[in-house]
Amino acid sequence: MPLGPGGQGPEIAGDVPLASRDIVVRTASPNDHTVRQATGQPPTETPALRIRRPRGALLAIGVDAGGTTVRVEAWRGGRRARRAELAAVEVAALPALLRRLWRGWRLSPARVGALVVASRGIWTAAERRRLEGSVRGLARRVRAISDAQAAYLGALGGGAGLLVLAGTGSIVIGRRPTGSWNRAGGLGPLLGDEGSAFWIGREWLRARTGGGSARARTVPRGPSPVARIAALAPRVVARARRGDREPARIVREAQRHLARLAREVARDLRLRSPVRASWAGSLLVRDAWFRAGLRREVTRALGPARWTAPAEPPVRAAARLARALLDERRA
Repeated sequence: MPLGPGGQGPEIAGDVPLASRDIVVRTASPNDHTVRQATGQPPTETPALRIRRPRGALLAIGVDAGGTTVRVEAWRGGRRARRAELAAVEVAALPALLRRLWRGWRLSPARVGALVVASRGIWTAAERRRLEGSVRGLARRVRAISDAQAAYLGALGGGAGLLVLAGTGSIVIGRRPTGSWNRAGGLGPLLGDEGSAFWIGREWLRARTGGGSARARTVPRGPSPVARIAALAPRVVARARRGDREPARIVREAQRHLARLAREVARDLRLRSPVRASWAGSLLVRDAWFRAGLRREVTRALGPARWTAPAEPPVRAAARLARALLDERRA
């Protein structure tokens, strides 16, 4: 169900000075309230915002909790009312992060009709139930899904196909025509994430330092080592694009890793050729050159695919699911 026009968002009277320097508030339009974290720390409580909320209108909120950023969109009716981008936290710390955001928005859980949290590290029914239990006090109805599933639904909607996700981590997720899911990868930086931004950054550090220099030892000891190593990937890809031999080797191997994961999922699900496919994650969304190389490797690995640009970002798909959950409650 697309998020179309209709409904009313809150009226926001310009930018509001905040008590903490950690948050910058911008008003892009009368119906678009953006909170963007500037320092990488969880937001602190803010003073009351000058918002007039229509009585009886419940919010539907979607959350995309990835490896680097937590994105939040709140919708009222058919319009986006608020959004936020926050530094990523561990899954166990996600409920506390959202509670602080609710306080900063002066938002009562009673006003949140439905909340859908799409998170990394979530796949099994037990994992979903655990996360749902931890966020249950934040909304009237809650649901947890994998961030990869939200990315798939945002990119391809319903139906069969596969999605290649390469951001801080990596995973390939596929769906049968019957609606059942399968995946390959997504095991995290310790066990997998081949072809991801983290993997590319780590391979570059190994190639540059030999794995035993002082520089190679200091990077994992700093704050947020996975994010810091993943942040090297765009520079490695840029060097590969210019023809530098070692970066080109690393990037080509990353694309092959992702293509092998895609082949594994397509075969397990017995998806018919040409496979319907799309992409997600910062590495693929932001770099058309890297994406083109992946498409070539996927063609070599499993045959032709019908590539479709993502229709909407994962956080929008999560918000759309929240809208459906809210409508289901009203029915």
